[in-house]
Amino acid sequence: MQLVKTKTNQDKPQKIVGEKLQKVLARTGLGSRREIETIIAAGRVSVNGSIATLGERVEVKTDTKIRVDGQLVSLTPARKEICRVLMYYKPEGELCTRHDPEGRATVFERLPKISNGRWIAVGRLDINTSGLLLFTTDGELANRLMHPSKEVEREYSVRVFGEVTDKMLLQLKKGVQLEDGPANFKKITQQGAGEGMNQWYSVTLTEGRNREVRRLWESQGIQVSRLIRTRYGNIELMRGLPRGGWEELSLDKVNYLRQLVGLPLETESKLDTRNPRKFKSNQIRKAVKQHSLRKRYQQR
Repeated sequence: MQLVKTKTNQDKPQKIVGEKLQKVLARTGLGSRREIETIIAAGRVSVNGSIATLGERVEVKTDTKIRVDGQLVSLTPARKEICRVLMYYKPEGELCTRHDPEGRATVFERLPKISNGRWIAVGRLDINTSGLLLFTTDGELANRLMHPSKEVEREYSVRVFGEVTDKMLLQLKKGVQLEDGPANFKKITQQGAGEGMNQWYSVTLTEGRNREVRRLWESQGIQVSRLIRTRYGNIELMRGLPRGGWEELSLDKVNYLRQLVGLPLETESKLDTRNPRKFKSNQIRKAVKQHSLRKRYQQR
């Protein structure tokens, strides 16, 4: 007698529910997936009251509660699907922090408000540096762009004070030893002479260490008197964009950045391609001026 094997529910492939926990947390801006995996493995993350395990999947619902070191994590950014990126022209004098206890201006104050998620800065510029600063709603994109292993080029226009020799330029490209390790410029191009001992150079490097451009020049006894970031990857600071102004990147530029660091491409954008935001520098300058006046009034 031949036995007929009947199919049971166990023979059916199980539907995978939810996303990996480290992916969900990475989108909130807490760190890269690898960094978050280390936190999960250390038992520092809980999901709905239970200690999470590495590889655990989670469905983000309205009642989902994820805590890191006992602190509740806002999952609003994790529910956001569309990746957005802003180009911002940071002025000198602004801090790359969300809140300053001394009440000084920060780079987040002039950004457009969003109801779902938050803007995450891609790296930092020190208070005396101006120029291109990118912001995104995707924490994983931000962390990958900042990671040294991705070697994303940053280009700066720098005004230096002092006598610069060919030997110095050669040493800066070859590499010097800083207090936090060796560093060098990938490219150095003279842009022109300023007044007196001032000279302008364009420099390129693939790291974002604290004050790295300034410290490289200072290692040769040269003082940096002006520093402007003009490019991040292939994204250049928009001509005519005033200091304190911002512009949202188009889908093709967002996908350029995602492809650069190995993330899947986006298919949607928050920009209305049928009725795009018209870039008018005069209007932006006026808005920036009004914001600065309000800030001064509040500090009185």
